[in-house]
Amino acid sequence: MMQTDSRAAASTGERADAEVAGGPAARVREFGTKVLALARRRPFTAGYVTLTMVLAVATGALWDSIESRSWYDDIAYGLPAFADGKWWTLVTGLPFAIHPWLYIFVAGAFALVCGYAEGKLGTRRTAVITLGYQFVAILLTALILWIFKDSSWEWARVMARETDVGLSAGMMAVISVASAAVPPPWRLRLRLAIWAYVLFAFTFLGLLADLEHLLAVLLSLPIASRLAGPALLKAPARPTVREFRLLAFVAAWVSVASQWVLILSPDRLTPFGPSGANTDAWWVVALNFVITALIANALRRGRRWAYLVELVLLTLSLVLLLLIWALVAVPDWVTSADEFAPGDFPQLVTGTVVVLGELALLVWARSAFKVPRGSKRRQALGTSQQSTAKELLQRYGGGSLSWMSTWPENIHFISADGQAYLAFRRYAGVAIGLGDPIGPLGSAATVLGEFIDMCDRIALVPCLFSCSGATAALTAERGWQSVQVAEDTLVDLPDLEFKGKKWQDVRTAINKAAKQDVEFRLVTLADEPWSTVRRVEQISQEWLGNKELPEMGFTLGGVDEALDREVRVGLAVGPDGTLHGVTSWLPVYGPDGVVRGWTLDLMRRVPDGFKPTVEFLIGSACMAFKAEGAQVVSLSGAPLVRSDPGGERSPVEAFLDGLSESLEPVYGFRSLHFFKQKFQPRVEPMYLAFRDEADLPRIGVALTRAFLPDAGLKELLSIAGNRK
Repeated sequence: MMQTDSRAAASTGERADAEVAGGPAARVREFGTKVLALARRRPFTAGYVTLTMVLAVATGALWDSIESRSWYDDIAYGLPAFADGKWWTLVTGLPFAIHPWLYIFVAGAFALVCGYAEGKLGTRRTAVITLGYQFVAILLTALILWIFKDSSWEWARVMARETDVGLSAGMMAVISVASAAVPPPWRLRLRLAIWAYVLFAFTFLGLLADLEHLLAVLLSLPIASRLAGPALLKAPARPTVREFRLLAFVAAWVSVASQWVLILSPDRLTPFGPSGANTDAWWVVALNFVITALIANALRRGRRWAYLVELVLLTLSLVLLLLIWALVAVPDWVTSADEFAPGDFPQLVTGTVVVLGELALLVWARSAFKVPRGSKRRQALGTSQQSTAKELLQRYGGGSLSWMSTWPENIHFISADGQAYLAFRRYAGVAIGLGDPIGPLGSAATVLGEFIDMCDRIALVPCLFSCSGATAALTAERGWQSVQVAEDTLVDLPDLEFKGKKWQDVRTAINKAAKQDVEFRLVTLADEPWSTVRRVEQISQEWLGNKELPEMGFTLGGVDEALDREVRVGLAVGPDGTLHGVTSWLPVYGPDGVVRGWTLDLMRRVPDGFKPTVEFLIGSACMAFKAEGAQVVSLSGAPLVRSDPGGERSPVEAFLDGLSESLEPVYGFRSLHFFKQKFQPRVEPMYLAFRDEADLPRIGVALTRAFLPDAGLKELLSIAGNRK
């Protein structure tokens, strides 16, 4: 009894220690360790943020604006400070923020932006660019304001009396330079965001810092490729069709945002003068918001109708603006018109610039908005051309999944020269390419380019599923990314012998089958008696009846696919004619119509039949194909499974691993993968290739529909219920 109590006490103590080890204090320590490690990798960013926050607490600037402090004029930079000879303010003004709430950006935005740039460019380059451009932007701003301080430019006269603090101009410059180290398409998106911010802020907000930001970007972004140094990544300079659509989408919303700023800040002094906005016109802006909401997303998807509607609306707006300019040009008309006042002039200027800019963009990018509708779009998409695909496959050969590309559910994209194709399926606005392109040696890059162009024309998101490493490398040359989603398990046949300890399970299955008179038959299922076909269907239905979800498709065939006359079917038949199991094998063509191998597809067994049926069927088929002169057998790739999932995982890989865990209780992909190791296969990775991370949510939906086209909400929720 005492020994039991001691063990219980020890166990309780161990549990308590474990709870302490994994408790809140441990998590805090772990978080602190990660923060310190990150700070060591980003010393410039960490040093500035730390210094700024320490000074904010020490001086009280974290809770009271420093503009009210007696020493503010001695540390803030700007034209008044330089006029008084306070050149040291170039440095002393850097580690502060004017208002307490701006420290959110110091600890957040600066840490994120500058930290990212430091990781791309290195500490020394980041520090030089940030500080150098900060000083240049401050001095150039002061020079511009000094030139115009006594002019009729009211905004310049007001800003010439203002001072500022902070390092935000340098931050804008360094992220502009770091954009040259960002791969496409994120490079263009980042630069678009930078330009949109600085131009919008300068035009419609007009603070002293906004001019500093604009100058910093104007002087850094055009030469970012030179300043990025070794971190530079070469990328196409001209936007793609997809990026043109994104530009139009952003421009439409920027136009609406500018109108709301004018409505909400009617008395703001901007570089173009007082905003003079009519707050009673809010309903016009609201109506414009609704119209933009209807049109903008269609522009992003390249719809022709949206392009034409936006073009008409912008043209009408330009005509109206030109009419107003004509009225302004005639003083007597203006003074006699109650509808137009001098304060409306800034709106007229900015409105004209915005409309002209949008119109110029739409005209420049007109070829990007030709996505057809209805039957024309379906015609451009193409149809299943199964006979053409089979003929090209038999002529040029393909990989282990190539026969799946001939299935009638696929759409076959035929190359312009008619000598190659890529099979794909369309779900949720995504074109999921299946495996590798089929065609002559060296044609894959051309087919992929034409396929991507087709997807862009009709506003589909392109991706490739279960493609080889060679094809993934071709997509990488286009700036795409890839992640492993499966492994092809291959058994080489020429030297195959079931000898040695590692083949014990397979050898035992074959020997037991011989003792129990279980026969292996390799047949064409379509030529078998109706009773045999019916029994195969029953076995498959019984297997599916034990699952919570319907039969999967896409890269997993069923009985219908096994009835193809070019597909071989292995049967395990008992002495009394009982069918114990069935496998189907898809042909793997080499050049000139020669079948060089076979791929395992359908695999079913009866629960209470000959126990090692599957090992017997696969082992017997391998030896039969070897005798026929085949070179390789593919046991196919289990979806979402990798032999070595260890190491650091990307967010995409982590999601796929989680999805694999969810499906495992239902479909047993991992169990199947480990089962195949009995046949000592070599493995070749299979990849999902995609253009960028922004497409992944839609691709995930499309893949779910491709694999489970008949699954309803209840079945899909059962997958979520299996997530740990």
